Amino acid sequence: MTTDKADKTIADLLDVMVALRTPGTGCPWDLQQTFETIAPYTIEEAYEVADAIARADMPDLKDELGDLLLQVVYHARMAEEADHFAFADVADAITRKMIRRHPHVFGTPEERAAGAGPDFWNRIKAWERAEKQKEREGEVARPQDTVTLQSRVQGTRALAFPSLLADVPVGLPGLTRAIKLQDKAARVGFDWPDIKPVFAKLHEELAELEAAMAQANAPEIEAELGDLLFVMANLARHLKVDPESALRRTNDKFLRRFAHIEASLAALGRTPAQSDLAEMDRLWDEAKASERGATPR
Repeated sequence: MTTDKADKTIADLLDVMVALRTPGTGCPWDLQQTFETIAPYTIEEAYEVADAIARADMPDLKDELGDLLLQVVYHARMAEEADHFAFADVADAITRKMIRRHPHVFGTPEERAAGAGPDFWNRIKAWERAEKQKEREGEVARPQDTVTLQSRVQGTRALAFPSLLADVPVGLPGLTRAIKLQDKAARVGFDWPDIKPVFAKLHEELAELEAAMAQANAPEIEAELGDLLFVMANLARHLKVDPESALRRTNDKFLRRFAHIEASLAALGRTPAQSDLAEMDRLWDEAKASERGATPR
């Protein structure tokens, strides 16, 4: 183990990843990994970054950002091994993209003077998509190049051109992806003008879920629950609330209040398993009232 006290750099991290992935001398576990097996860790690390930010824990944020950076280095190394691209290409691409998408900062004197005009970000992204499509025109067509969202749904016909929704990543959390799909559709007018119809749709989907439950139709129950969650995402979008953030806060609230139940019962020498719903519900209300600075009824 080295005792070198000098600060490590990106170059050092890249060298570490090369060593881990070197056949014969590297780490057996790291050598077995693929893009697919590492992807879940990448998503997990992004959530842990968000969690550290929510807790305002700067030392933890530093560590979690390092873990997330490792994911980028990991994927870039595997891509370099397959002669696709290297970490330097990743850095080059994102730097060029940020410069391209900020003409009001990096552009000509005229562009800087014009500032960030209305909808300029979406116009630049649309131009980028068009340029990517031009680059692909000379390539051998691959399914992911021309097959759109519709082709992922069994029994539908693929369009011969990229869908407006095709570039919304499949790997996003469900609620986040729902909002991004809805946002893109809204830009071309496929959206309710206000929140009232969203509530009406919410009641409609809830009734359909209840009907499916009455029939004990498991596939239909899943489908209707999905529809209900999709409408809930739309409601969050109209309210300008991030549903993932809202749910994380509610999860934390549940943890706090259930911890109060556990602590209260432990003080009586019992566990939740030795209690009943009525008692735990009373303790829940107690915790809720305490958080709100009120006296439980």
